[in-house]
Parts: sequence; structure tokens; C-alpha cells
Amino acid sequence: INCSTRPQVFGLDGMIFAICMIAVLGCVVWAHHMFTAGLDADSRGYFTMATMVIAVPTGIKVFTWLQSFNGSFMIINPVMLWVLGFLFLFTFGGLTGVTLSSCALDI
Repeated sequence: INCSTRPQVFGLDGMIFAICMIAVLGCVVWAHHMFTAGLDADSRGYFTMATMVIAVPTGIKVFTWLQSFNGSFMIINPVMLWVLGFLFLFTFGGLTGVTLSSCALDI
């Protein structure tokens, strides 16, 4: 994104914080993929909550990327089309991920 928009990512400190929080929270969210493995209700509640919490720094990253495009002259080339496609798919996957983070809805 930096090569095509600005010399620096908008909100660099927020981006660094979001990356670090995703790394930390990613270590405690690992079992949210085991929703059919027979986890007890307390464990399912914990992993549901942790999965919803990880959406906050992920949202910070997406909005930081989008703000980096604001007011910049974009050159539409294959790399930029790939970046825009990634942002669309990442955002759509995040929206469905927040909805499906509830174990009751995900089965």
C-alpha cells in the first residue's frame, strides 16, 4: 500500500499496536476452530469472547489501510488491483467471522 499511496502508513502507531495485539490474541484463540469437538460451555464461551475481541485490532488494521488511500493518487495496475481485492475479501471474511464467532451460530 505504501508504494502506491503515501510515504508512510496512516496511523503507524495504531498499526503496530494492532499487529502486536493480533499476535497475542492469536495465541489464545486457537481453539475456536474446535466448536464441534465437545468443549464444555465455559470453554466455548471463552473462545467465543476471545474471537470477538480479536476483531477490534483487525478492524483497526483495515481502517488504517483504507485511510492510507484517502487523498492519494492511486495508479491502477495489477498490484493495486490485487491489494484492493485483498482488502475486499479480508473485510468480507472479517464481517462473517464476527457473526460466526458464536459457537451457537457456527454449527
